[in-house]
Order: sequence, then C-alpha cells, then structure tokens
Amino acid sequence: MKNSHCTNVLLRLAAVAALVLAFVESAAAAENSPPDGFTALFNGENLDGWWGVKSEDPRLYMALSEEDLAAKKTASLEDIRQHWRVENGELINDGTGLYLTTDRFYSDFELLVSYKMVPGSDSGIYLRGTPQVSIWDATDETKFKHGADKGSGGLWNNPPGTPGKDPLVFADRPIGQWDEMRVVMTGERVSVWLNGKLVVDHARLYNYYDRAKPEAERLPLPKVGPIQLQTHGREMRFRNVYLREIGADESNKILASRNDKGFQSVFNGKDLSGWAGETENYTVEDGAIMCKPEKGGTIFTDGEYGDFAVRLEFQLPPGGNNGLAVRYPGEGHGTWDSFCELQVLDDGHPKYNDPDYPKFYNLNPRQAHGSVYARIPAHRGYLRPTGEWNFQESTIVGSTVKVELNGFVILEADVAKADPATFMYALDHFPGRDVMKGHFGFNGHNDPVRFRDIRIKKLD
Repeated sequence: MKNSHCTNVLLRLAAVAALVLAFVESAAAAENSPPDGFTALFNGENLDGWWGVKSEDPRLYMALSEEDLAAKKTASLEDIRQHWRVENGELINDGTGLYLTTDRFYSDFELLVSYKMVPGSDSGIYLRGTPQVSIWDATDETKFKHGADKGSGGLWNNPPGTPGKDPLVFADRPIGQWDEMRVVMTGERVSVWLNGKLVVDHARLYNYYDRAKPEAERLPLPKVGPIQLQTHGREMRFRNVYLREIGADESNKILASRNDKGFQSVFNGKDLSGWAGETENYTVEDGAIMCKPEKGGTIFTDGEYGDFAVRLEFQLPPGGNNGLAVRYPGEGHGTWDSFCELQVLDDGHPKYNDPDYPKFYNLNPRQAHGSVYARIPAHRGYLRPTGEWNFQESTIVGSTVKVELNGFVILEADVAKADPATFMYALDHFPGRDVMKGHFGFNGHNDPVRFRDIRIKKLD
C-alpha cells in the first residue's frame, strides 16, 4: 500500500508539473505573439533568425559576398550559444559575448521590445546596426557621469548637445520589472517611447562609425541594416520583440508631418496659379506638377525667399532629370543665375553608370541627386526605387545648404566655402552664386519628373 501510495503521489506531482510546464509554455508563446501587422523577430523558443556581431560598421559585412556573409554568421553562433539562451519565452544574455543580431536587414520600421534589467545593467538597441537606443540602470551612481540618471531611451552615441542624445523625460520602471519600448525609424529620424512616454522625438541618429572623419566626409546611416540587442556586463532579458516594416508612403507622411509648423503650401494641387515662367512646358496631373516630355525650362513661385526650407515629394521616371532652382532672380538661366540648383536625378540609372549603355553620360559626383549642381556632391544611394515617391527637405540659410532625402542628410555644406578648383566649371560660370533672395522653382530637362505637396517655410 505504501509503495502504491507513493506511486500515486508521484504520478499526481508529475501531472501537475506537466500542467505547469504546459501553462508556462503557453504563456511564453502568448507573450511572443505579434500584434496585427507585426512580425516576431524572436519566436519565444530558440535563437532561429539571429546571429552575432559587436559594434561593427554594417556596411562592411553587408558588402561581403553571400557566401562570406553566411560563413561569418555561422562562425558567430558558437559565441551566441555560450552567452545567450532561451527560457520561458525570454531571451537571456549573461552580460558578455556578441550582440544578438537579426539575419534580416531592415529599412524604415516600427519596433516593439520588452526588456528586464538587474542592478547595474547596461545595454542598448542598435538600429540598422548603429548604436544606440540606451538601456541602463538609472540608479547606478557609477554611470551618472555618463547620463544614466536621466533614464533609458536616449540616442546615447549622438554628439553632445544634439537632439535625442538624452531622453526628454525619465520613464524607467524599477529594476526587476519589465520595461516596454517602442521605436519608429524613418531614414535617420528616430522616435522612442518608453513605457508609453515619448523620450526621443524624431531626432536624427548620427553615424557612430564615421565620428572620427571630417564632417564633410561622414556618411549618412546605412539605408538598411539589422536590429541588434546589446549587453554590457550584466544579465539582460528580452521578450516580445516585434517589427513592422514601414513603406514609402507611410514614411513620407511621417517625415512631412513632423516639425511642420510654419510651412505654407505654394501649390494648390490643381493648376499653376501662383507660378510664373515657362508654365506652358508643365502640366498638373493627379495633384502633381509635371514637366512635359521633351519640354523644359524654369517655372518659379510668385513669392521670393531669402532663408527658407522647402518640403516636397517627387517622383522620377527612369533616368529622369530636373532640378530645384534656389533663389532664382526671375529671369535668366535657372541653373546659373540662381544661387544654386539642387539636382533632381535618377542617378542610379545605367545611362549615368554603365559605359556599355547606348547613351552613357559618365556622371560626375557633383551631378548626383541632391548635389549643389556642378559644385558640391551629395551622398548617393538614398533615392527610393524609380517610380516611388521620395520626400525631400532642403534648407537654405545664407550660403549654407542642407538636403535631407527620405530622412537621410545627404548634403550639408557652405557653398561659399567650397573650393572653386573642384567645380565642374570656372567660377564665373555661376553668376548667381551671391544671390541672397529670389524665387523657388523647378528646372525641367525634357523628362516627366513630378512634384507634389510643395510647402515652404520662411526662416528670415
């Protein structure tokens, strides 16, 4: 009887244990079930879909061949298995080793993640492989000199004094509780919510890997890259890691809506009222100004501007060419007699890049999209695929020009300080270079480039 009783007790205990385990597994699975529209980056069960790398410029490994990148990922997994594990639907790191890195690379996205710290934790989330949204123990006095007392969620690797480096408010929960973070990234622009509070508001994330280079040589962030979970000396736990990719139209709306106070529309979406110049060579279709095929010339606003910012969307046909006339005097050539022309060009088209193309132009870097035409080159590679709408904000203050394309700063320069020896033409080819007030317009070059949602903000 005694043995039978013990057996029954053991069986009941085993049954209870099985139920508990089933409940825990069910709860863990529920914890890692993504909301509608999101994909779970962590499946709650294992490390599938992840590999490991530390702080390494993602451009370097993304440039590897498919075979070499696969070998790099495989070699990292031994370290990942030593320092990362999965328990009860939680990703757990022991505080050392490589950073957990997604196999996939992402462009614009919304990220949701929950994390839990122990005393002294120091962690972060790398966006497109770039550090970082900070996570750390805000009560750790040894890190107060680094800003830990301000709380988590800031873009800690940004230069001192730049927006986003420190969180706007303190939003951390007590150590040992789960914190909930939401990140929206469009181009280089990042917004962060921690436990429902906005801690970073549409701030630019700077390129950490180029910080030692002269400013003119620093690249924007990569257009795509992985999500990384960093750990730094203490245990960290993560769960509910979800991501939703943001398409071009939604990204444009986000970029256009942020910090938009003071911007006034200069195009009614119906006709060219308020515009002058060679208007017969342009038409309005589907709410957009379009240069007629095989036509061109300059059209410009009735209003004149000194210092200003202009926001607009544009759509390029294959190989399309146009330009933004900045401070155009109202007569003369839209490129040479304006303060400058900001190039609008499908600079990835084969006719600008492939010598074997029937009509090859051998594009000069100062002709690439966003460049101060013929004088200062912009960074390339940030246009959306041909046919999609791009969002651009151009800011002109005095002789300085800043171009932000799809959320990436591709040009920031003082035109007056550029070396004329580097220009495509002699300095006297630019008689409008000292114009400090004029009209805004478009310089058409025979291609049906489209512009819409054109808004200008006076800065003077």
